[in-house]
Amino acid sequence: MPLFANTPVEKMTGPYPRRWWALLVLCLSLLIVVMANTSLIVAAPDMTQDLELSSSDLQWVVDGYTVPYAALMLVLGAMGDKYSRRGALVLGLLIFAGGSVMGSLVDETDLVIAARAIMGVGAAVVMPATLSLLVAMFPRRERARAITAWTATSGLAIAVGPVVAGWLLEEHAWGSTFLINVPIAALAVIGAFVLVPPSRAEGMGRIDYVGGLLSIVSVGSLVYAIIEGPHFGWSTGPIAAAVVAGVGFAAFTLWELKHPHPMLDVRKFTLRPFTGSMLAVLFFFFGTFGAIYYATQFLQFVLGYDALETGVRLLPLAGAVFVGAAVTGRLTPRLGVKAMVVPGMVLGTVGVFLLSQIDKASTYTDFVPSLLLLGFAIGLSVSPATDTIMDSFPESELGVGGGANDTSLELGGSLGIALLGSLLGTAYKDELTDLVGHRLPHEALETAKESVGAGLAVAEQIARTPTAGPQQAQALVDAVHDSFAHGVAHTSLIGGIIMAAGAMIVLAVLPGRKSTGKHRQVAAEETEKEHAEVG
Repeated sequence: MPLFANTPVEKMTGPYPRRWWALLVLCLSLLIVVMANTSLIVAAPDMTQDLELSSSDLQWVVDGYTVPYAALMLVLGAMGDKYSRRGALVLGLLIFAGGSVMGSLVDETDLVIAARAIMGVGAAVVMPATLSLLVAMFPRRERARAITAWTATSGLAIAVGPVVAGWLLEEHAWGSTFLINVPIAALAVIGAFVLVPPSRAEGMGRIDYVGGLLSIVSVGSLVYAIIEGPHFGWSTGPIAAAVVAGVGFAAFTLWELKHPHPMLDVRKFTLRPFTGSMLAVLFFFFGTFGAIYYATQFLQFVLGYDALETGVRLLPLAGAVFVGAAVTGRLTPRLGVKAMVVPGMVLGTVGVFLLSQIDKASTYTDFVPSLLLLGFAIGLSVSPATDTIMDSFPESELGVGGGANDTSLELGGSLGIALLGSLLGTAYKDELTDLVGHRLPHEALETAKESVGAGLAVAEQIARTPTAGPQQAQALVDAVHDSFAHGVAHTSLIGGIIMAAGAMIVLAVLPGRKSTGKHRQVAAEETEKEHAEVG
């Protein structure tokens, strides 16, 4: 067997012999893309202190990655289909590693945001390439198992990122958390040449660059509005972005309906299995990323765990993902997609609702049931949903299919962090004002209202003031903890209601097993037709 995988998938007469080893490379690539956000969660306090970040600065350190990541996936997935899926994977990993190195070296806010944006571009190349290569390499009978492993890696990264970052922060500065990605990316690049075969779509034709540009403008504007509006107020900028997104999506739809070879055939949204699965992925990551965003802050700022201790306490979520993945691997072939996705959404909804019982006396054990339910729900349901999405695309559009799935995932995560984070911030501010507004100087109150971390910092300053003392400082600490717990409970209630509505929508949209089977047959016929046309 040759050292390098040089035979294209399209020219193989049977399944690729080293496909399961190649899947390991794809999962490693996915791991660092997801870890890039989850590891930042525990590094954020150190970054905020060192770089003197405002709440707006910190938001854009996070979302400098998210905007290009979400906006570019569809276009870059199509380019990978046309030119080289393995080449796209390698190029994306190199861009991602370059941004990571830059992020570890710079010490200015704008440069950190720029480094995160470069990483986001790399992630937008890597993510659709991993899914398109997976589907190209694995025969239909094995694909569900492979996608289950891919999904489980996402869940693992959600929990492992904070653990590894926390371990590094024990001895090193926050810049070290960027460097987590570099050796893994280097290993994945080598593995890509040795284990992942070349693959590209045959007879694809010209790329619809106009549709691609419209998708970038539309998704990018939408993500920008989602981030800016809830957190910083619906001023002219976010409203204009929302309008641009609406107009852009309308123009994209009209263009794609007329184009003979569209970037994304929008008629797919009339297929219930496709639309239901896209919505399920969006709602799952809305709830999960939102809940982890504020649960992590509660563990750090209210319960006093350091970065490593916080990361370790997220591990039950990863374990539950693997259990859910094992269950779905056995039951989905027997019961069908809807029977896995809808119960998973119900469990995830219950997990979010449980957090509405949090108060300032809550301990880590009060978070464990929610982490277990959210993890199990992801493992149970995201894999069959992703499998259904990818089944909607013929061979020539696998990268676009991966981009569509990942855009739904990233939009859900962005919505969860932005919308639930905004609700949390508002509830925290209102409660803190009610509790201590009459006892704190205006300037100190305004600072304390910015975030739970800022509130505790004000308490530290008060403790060092001769005229105030420990008792007044402790009173503020108690009020900050109480206000943040109130915010978590209030936000979880609203988040749970949104998740419940999402579960009802997905229940109505997803068809039963027979319709899903017909949907897969249509996709298979499209692929066979393509091969016949090429031949």
